[in-house]
Amino acid sequence: MNPPLNPPMNPTRLALLAALFALLAPLTAEAAPPPPSEVGKGPVTKLPVPRYASLKTNRVNLREGPSKDHRTLWVFQREGLPVEIVAEFETWRRIRDSEGTEGWVLHSLLSGRRTAVVIPPSGERADATKATVPLNARADDQSAEQARLQPGVIGSVKSCTGTWCRLVVPLPDKRGDVDGYIRQSRLWGVYPDERVE
Repeated sequence: MNPPLNPPMNPTRLALLAALFALLAPLTAEAAPPPPSEVGKGPVTKLPVPRYASLKTNRVNLREGPSKDHRTLWVFQREGLPVEIVAEFETWRRIRDSEGTEGWVLHSLLSGRRTAVVIPPSGERADATKATVPLNARADDQSAEQARLQPGVIGSVKSCTGTWCRLVVPLPDKRGDVDGYIRQSRLWGVYPDERVE
C-alpha cells in the first residue's frame, strides 16, 4: 500500500506554522490604517478624533480605502456638507456623513469651517414635509421666528452654548442669508453639550 500523497499535518506542526505566519504578516502586509478611534487625538494632526469638519468643494470622492487606488464608493456634490472625521492615515481622513456612510477622503478636500445640517424632530421621518424646525431671533423658544428650516438644510455654525447654536443659512436665489438661533439638538454637525466659539 502506497502512503497518501498529502498526509495529514501534525497538530503541533500546524500550530508552529500558524505562529510563524502571524510573525511574518506585519513584514509583508501593506501599512494598514488604524481603526476609527473612540476618543483621542489623531496620529497625524494631533487634533481630537472624532471631530467635525465640512467638505471644501462640490465634488469629493469617498473611497473605500486611504489611497487613490481604492474604489470610489460615493461622490459628494455639496460644498459645506458637515462630516465627522473618525480616523486619520497619512494624508487621508476617514469620514462619516449624517446618514452614517463612511469612507476615506483626501485631507485637502476638507475644511475646518463648522457647518451643520438640520435634522427632523425625533420620531419624524427625514423627508417629512411638515417637520420644519424654527430658527429664532434669540436663544429663546419664545423669541420671534426668523425662518422655519426643513431637514437637510445646511448652515454655518457661528457659535454654540451647549443648548443653542447661532446658525447662518443662505437663502435660495442669492437673496442673502438668514441669521438666528436653533436648538443644538436639532443639528447634526455639533456634539451634544459642545461649546463652539
